[in-house]
Amino acid sequence: MIVYEANKQEFLNHVDQDELVTHILDVFEEKLGRTSESEIRSWDNSMLHMYRVLNDEEIPNDAGVAIEYKIPYTSKRVDFLLSGFDGENDHVVIVELKQWSEVEKVEGKEAIVKTALNRGLREVAHPSYQAWSYSALIEDFNENVQEQSIQLQPCAYLHNYRRTDDDPLTDEYYDHYLNLAPVYTKGDVAKLRDFIKKHIVYGDQKEVLYQIEQGKIRPSKSLQDSLTSMLQGNEEFIMIDEQKVFYETALQLADRAIQTDTKQVMIVEGGPGTGKSVLAVNLLVAMTNKSLTCQYVTKNSAPRNVYSTKLKGDFKKTRIDNLFKGSGSYTDTEEDELDVLIVDEAHRLNEKSGMFQNLGENQVKEVIHTSKLSVFFIDENQRVTLKDVGNIEMIKEFAEEYGAEVTYGELASQFRCDGSDGYIAWLDDVLQIRETANTNDMSIDYDFRVFSDPHVMKQELIKKNKLNNKSRVVAGYCWEWPKDQRNKTDYHDIRIEEHDFSISWNLGNTDTWAIDEESIHEAGCIHTSQGLEFDYVGVIIGDDLRVENGEVVTDLTKRAKSDQSLRGIKKRLKEDPEEAQKIADRIIRNTYRTLMTRGQKGCFVYCTDKNLERYLMERLKREKDYNEMINQEMKVAERRRDY
Repeated sequence: MIVYEANKQEFLNHVDQDELVTHILDVFEEKLGRTSESEIRSWDNSMLHMYRVLNDEEIPNDAGVAIEYKIPYTSKRVDFLLSGFDGENDHVVIVELKQWSEVEKVEGKEAIVKTALNRGLREVAHPSYQAWSYSALIEDFNENVQEQSIQLQPCAYLHNYRRTDDDPLTDEYYDHYLNLAPVYTKGDVAKLRDFIKKHIVYGDQKEVLYQIEQGKIRPSKSLQDSLTSMLQGNEEFIMIDEQKVFYETALQLADRAIQTDTKQVMIVEGGPGTGKSVLAVNLLVAMTNKSLTCQYVTKNSAPRNVYSTKLKGDFKKTRIDNLFKGSGSYTDTEEDELDVLIVDEAHRLNEKSGMFQNLGENQVKEVIHTSKLSVFFIDENQRVTLKDVGNIEMIKEFAEEYGAEVTYGELASQFRCDGSDGYIAWLDDVLQIRETANTNDMSIDYDFRVFSDPHVMKQELIKKNKLNNKSRVVAGYCWEWPKDQRNKTDYHDIRIEEHDFSISWNLGNTDTWAIDEESIHEAGCIHTSQGLEFDYVGVIIGDDLRVENGEVVTDLTKRAKSDQSLRGIKKRLKEDPEEAQKIADRIIRNTYRTLMTRGQKGCFVYCTDKNLERYLMERLKREKDYNEMINQEMKVAERRRDY
């Protein structure tokens, strides 16, 4: 998706007439939502510099110019693109623009530098790495780029940065990525022009940009499908921005822990779809390749079982079992027995371990005790059972008890839900988990639908599933799952009488429900889907989430007795009713938030409570009305400009 598109001469005219930012802002608000004053200022500043660069008669006037191209399946945007032809091939020059005025070299971390951001020095990806990684993502996802051999030429332009002798930005340490994507600084206008003119000899009247904008988007990779290749050493996911920073940081912390004999604890916080699991598996591969004893740990067995199934035939069972562990595996280990433990879904960690919750002391403590470096990937808003105790404060407390050094980072980039942070914020607002600025705006074209008939919803999902077996039905735990019926194919636990609709909970395939082709005819729950992702997910919301007097309310009494998520809540209700209600409320809302963020492309919803259905319909209508209002405002503004 491109926000601003023009030819070179139109771009120069828009800048010259001080209209460019207005053009960008109008379309930006229509397609992506509101933006910040700082981003508007950066457009004003950077585009003046690009005006100077392109104000050259040898750069064809009909070359295409695009600003703010959104990379598919991510929340990342490319700053500036210029398209044309060199006589043989179509080319697109990708320019990553930076306002930076200072840079420090970071030793021991590949492609990482320090610069002043948010009133402090922060580690970030080197601009050349960033430009190259964005280019590589576009090539991965866009079929037209591949099939038509469109040549992408990335570079970075730091127009406020003055290069010095022995400059850290162009230190030989970064040569690999500088060769892939050259960097230009203040005073390099002529050099950047030469780079552009080398590739853009003839204009294309924006045709190549059109091919990129209209190019069919290749299906996004899922972690479960790419795991075998990753463990064989192949790069399946290109890490971008903060992912790359935290990856390099974790590798450095592992070296520090071993060389200095000082425990290290790393906490990486991130919401649904921010790439936590991808980063965790990438670290598992890297640590193992460094001959470190490393294990991937989750409380929830669903992702581990899916990964194990995917790896069968390519890896020995003993190796698989040694790589992927449950969180209760460390109750009797020696201190520093392992080099690295990587804990995914750390918010799901429990205090006690074992079938009867009678082993060990605390799983967070046991992980830190067992490893020289422990890496915790966490999202406290995905705690979905009463036993889930993993939280950042607890990790820090146990780290302090062991004298460990703590490193914290936050993943913000969105790789699920069509790569939009807006949908997650909108959903939080809709479920009344937190108030957000996205009251009426998802900011994207995410396929969110509310169905009045569960049959229709299921049929739509079956159609989607025929494409690649990546669509599933899930449900809130409001229907019993009798033990004596769990393997009977003709027994349907979930029944919605008014529609004569019924479906069974996942049968005897709990371990592989997410990948078995027949699973489209069964419903998964939070325990079989958390930590995994699909293209489309259909969520049956039960009576534990309703709307009363315009408020979204929860009702713990509507949860099935066979659900273990709220086991122990009755005792807490007697001891402290108010606090127990708060905990149950949070668990129920978090459960639906987690279920409703499993789909990369879309989320379909059926509600047993008609008031909730009407409420969601109204929120969708408000979102539609809001976007129509923005469109009307744009049309009015366009007519005024034409006049």
